[in-house]
Amino acid sequence: MSSRGVVKIFLVEDHHLMRQGLAALLGGQDNLTVVGQAANGLEALAQLEAAQPNVVLMDLSMPTMNGLEATRQIKERWPRMPVLILSMYNDPIFVTRALRAGAAGYILKESMIEELTLAIRSVIEGGVFLSPLVAAPLVQEYLQRGAPDLGDGYEQLTAREREVLQLLVEGHSAPRIAKLLVISLATVRSHEANLKHKLGLKTRADIVRFAVDHPLTPRAEAPLAPRPGESEP
Repeated sequence: MSSRGVVKIFLVEDHHLMRQGLAALLGGQDNLTVVGQAANGLEALAQLEAAQPNVVLMDLSMPTMNGLEATRQIKERWPRMPVLILSMYNDPIFVTRALRAGAAGYILKESMIEELTLAIRSVIEGGVFLSPLVAAPLVQEYLQRGAPDLGDGYEQLTAREREVLQLLVEGHSAPRIAKLLVISLATVRSHEANLKHKLGLKTRADIVRFAVDHPLTPRAEAPLAPRPGESEP
């Protein structure tokens, strides 16, 4: 927090209208200001050093780099920077994944602005905030079944392997992935081979099936086929 007590917020949300609406809403609150915005995790990572926010408000389901992976990498680079997940999904699996990734809180998009500002202030003071609408099903899941089962091998992937996996699921070709991540084509191929080995997969079709059975984030749409003009060489 700045010397004047103003909380600096960085927004990460892929829907432009939603992001602009949030920025306007938060900017209208006392002692809150939005110092940066990004449409996905990769864009956020490139801007955070310059923006120096007190808190990152993070969506989960985004193209190129999702909120879970972005949260992991933010906490690795800036351990003291709190990340607050703002999502439309209250599935206990994804709440648990977000907390394991290092998120300091999880709040639903249907929440009122008063709850959102309370969550922001709680996490920048070192607390953990779970919306009651999130906490109730999470507690129920523990009471009925124990901890949600995340054991699909995904957590054992490296950060770069998770990035490559998401881009493969989105239908990007290996050359396009190399360009997006600024790495060589050979490196992309190596990461793809490693993640297939760790997940017990053999083909691109296996990767798509894995994403359907074990969604990386709670996306409503199915994984994409290779994009036009991006077929494998």
